Amino acid sequence: MRYEFPDPLDPALLPALMTAEDALARLDERTGRHAVAAGFRERGQFFDATAALWVAGELVHVEDLVLHDSHMDARAPSHELTIAHAVLRARRRLELADADWAFSTSGLSALRGEGGAVPNYEPRERSDPEGEANPTDAPDDPMDGSLSDAFAEIDAAIARSERLLEIHAGSVTEADSAAVELQTSRMEPTGQLGLLFDEEWDEAARLDAWRAVLPVADQLPATLGAAVLFDAWERIEPLRRQHWLGSLLVGAYLRLRGKVDSHVLAYNTGLKTIRHERRRSKDRLTRLAGFLEAMSAAAELGMKELDRLSLAKTQMEMRIRDRRSNSNLPGLIDLVLSRPIVSGPLIARHLGITPRGALNLVRELGVREMTGRGRYRGWGVL
Repeated sequence: MRYEFPDPLDPALLPALMTAEDALARLDERTGRHAVAAGFRERGQFFDATAALWVAGELVHVEDLVLHDSHMDARAPSHELTIAHAVLRARRRLELADADWAFSTSGLSALRGEGGAVPNYEPRERSDPEGEANPTDAPDDPMDGSLSDAFAEIDAAIARSERLLEIHAGSVTEADSAAVELQTSRMEPTGQLGLLFDEEWDEAARLDAWRAVLPVADQLPATLGAAVLFDAWERIEPLRRQHWLGSLLVGAYLRLRGKVDSHVLAYNTGLKTIRHERRRSKDRLTRLAGFLEAMSAAAELGMKELDRLSLAKTQMEMRIRDRRSNSNLPGLIDLVLSRPIVSGPLIARHLGITPRGALNLVRELGVREMTGRGRYRGWGVL
């Protein structure tokens, strides 16, 4: 479990290091004073959560995640969707917590789901465009655990039924069935990426080994230190059931070092642009260069997102220039800028209007339709 540190002065890393340092500095400076910074941060939470599943080999649609987060699912949530929502909640917790909380013992325990409530801290000031309580201030949805438990019980019941049918058909013996039963009894009850519990996999020791890399990473430039931490996470694999947490800690570490202080970097959005062969290469320098390029890609995508949101806000505000002061259109603008996609029921619930009124507001504002469906329609900013 010991991690071998690379040479930080290797000339092969310098181009990617300088590019990442410059790109992240520009993104942080622009995000900190941008008019749509609040919407940019909130949209980035959803995009990064779905990108984390993409990197892990799963596909989750961002519109399904938006509706699931608003408790307005169009269908029963899938296993991957519940994982994406767990990533989303973890990102929001990191966004609101102190910069060094994620790397403390209590912080890591809370992110692992073992520490209960988050320790007392002062949440960062964030503007709420709707004037309502931020959804991240509320406790985690209690239905998430019950749904995961229910799905686990259903899977276990199906597995038992299949084994009984195989025994009666004579395809397997009762001894083989008992062995399978012992293996399936270790199936995870929670919605995580892992499949089996491994009693020999000491997560606490591996997590301590990863935390031992922190003092060395602190001596490096912020971006290279974050890349080393992520590479160590990939090599040591402290949490098999929450492996996606490593990419979130990259953004938290960059905020701790003051490199990206305005928000938690959506690192997975840049990581998905790096080829799998480079992310999982046997050569350490190739991996580190790829992780640095992922930071540059995430910063570039963030700059483009800010440009899109700024242009969209200007265009929509021009449409409501002569509207009455008590119009719901400004509230709709703030909602559209804070979500990747919005639906009619979602607009109606947030603005306190009827579904028919929500459709009328969307038509007046001229927001682009994203789904193109008849029964389920969604609008958003591309």
